[in-house]
Amino acid sequence: MNADKAARFTPRAVVVLGATALIALALDQWVKHLSTENLEEHHPARILGGLIYLSLLRNGGAAFSFGTGFTWVFPLITLVVVGWIIWMATKLRSVPWALSLGLVLGGALGNLGDRLFRAPGPFQGHVVDMISMFAPGGEKFAVFNIADSCLTVGVCLAVLLELTGRQRDGSRLSGKTTKTGTSATEAGPAEAGKTDATTGTEERA
Repeated sequence: MNADKAARFTPRAVVVLGATALIALALDQWVKHLSTENLEEHHPARILGGLIYLSLLRNGGAAFSFGTGFTWVFPLITLVVVGWIIWMATKLRSVPWALSLGLVLGGALGNLGDRLFRAPGPFQGHVVDMISMFAPGGEKFAVFNIADSCLTVGVCLAVLLELTGRQRDGSRLSGKTTKTGTSATEAGPAEAGKTDATTGTEERA
């Protein structure tokens, strides 16, 4: 069994996770740099006919500025999430899951960098947000950044993978297989043997 597991192991998923995280992190930091250099607070830039406004905002809390008095908590939560993803990478075999976790990791690291290195100080830093949908000051939707987008897409993809039965080790849960196994158990030894024989024929085909 160990030899079989070793044969299935591939570093491709880990490479995809790492590359996705690096791209997400680099894009987030690049956009934040451009925003702080070219945008001014309270002077939003209107683009795409008002669908999107670029509004520079420094957020000490989470979405909708929730928890601004507990900024130090968010880096700790992020560190736990990063540690969990790194642990998951040791047994990751699924490329779609690698893409999902890579987006979450890159987004988490992007905002963690702000918390650690931006003003007013370590573990108190304010996250740079700049994307406001439908209104200039977040009246319709919370102002967010690229890291937030990566986190949202990564989590939604993870939920979709769970709902479709895709496992992080590369396997996939099958309702048909479970149903067949249950029917064989309920049918008794004779019918179970017939079912197994039929299943084996189909698998070989």
